[in-house]
Amino acid sequence: MLHLLLLLQARQRITTAELAKRLEVSRRTVLRDVEALSTAGVPVYAERGRNGGIVLLPGARLNASHLEPPELEALSVAGLDSTQRERMGLSAMWESAARKIAARQAAPPEYPSPLRLADLVLVDSTAWFADSEAAVDVADLASALRQRRRLRIQYRRSAENQASTRVVDPYGIVAKSGRWYLVADHRGDGRLFALERLAAYEQLDAPVALRPDETLRTRWAALKERTEGQGRVSVTFRLPEHGLDLARRILGTRIHDVSDAENGSCTVVVRYPDIESVRQLLQFGDHIEILTPQTARKRISQLARDLAERHSTPAT
Repeated sequence: MLHLLLLLQARQRITTAELAKRLEVSRRTVLRDVEALSTAGVPVYAERGRNGGIVLLPGARLNASHLEPPELEALSVAGLDSTQRERMGLSAMWESAARKIAARQAAPPEYPSPLRLADLVLVDSTAWFADSEAAVDVADLASALRQRRRLRIQYRRSAENQASTRVVDPYGIVAKSGRWYLVADHRGDGRLFALERLAAYEQLDAPVALRPDETLRTRWAALKERTEGQGRVSVTFRLPEHGLDLARRILGTRIHDVSDAENGSCTVVVRYPDIESVRQLLQFGDHIEILTPQTARKRISQLARDLAERHSTPAT
């Protein structure tokens, strides 16, 4: 019924057939709901005849079209995908706000409007083939962060087998390429904590002690730059020209430069934080040749020998 009212406020007169289609119900259901609304005092009625339909009296304004604070909050994190919104407990508010916006944007058939940008642009922030699950409930953590108190967390670093305890001053959480991160200061130093390795947390009585004039966005920007810029190693390899599209999909923003094709091949420069990251290039098998640096050639050669030896005999 709310959706029906929103559509009528935008259009004032809509045919029963169009309402039934937009609301995904039968015409009989539309007429029944209109009768119920009219009985409840809403100035809406069914008008018969060739040009008839469901009519909202001119001048009637319904406050139901206003976005409520929870709906505005859901829209303020529009970069989240449907799965992330579900984990944050924002799905219902998002859908409610989207229905209201769609109703306000609806145009009468006699005044066709261009396609909405939302009909032409789709944003999916999840990573390919990713199934990264946060160990803690993201919505609960976000709710806890509103209290602006210090946290005692149980966190396992990627190189560790067991979690250790830390006391941190949180700025907030960030969704990046399908993964969630807690942005916090630990002993005055900014840190990123991947939520899939955050085993547990508890709020302390002490308020957060954040750096002056720092926000979640400024802290994230600095940590992102530090993470992406540390210890860069440039690796150059030769690749058949037909494999360039695949390389762009696999390597993404790691690609720094691509040369023009020559004799069916091109050279690609990628940047890694360390030599060990050249393991990623094993995905290309025998289609690539590492050119520089020599340390990268040696590491790939060693990895290839290890793989060959491991697969030289039947698995046990």
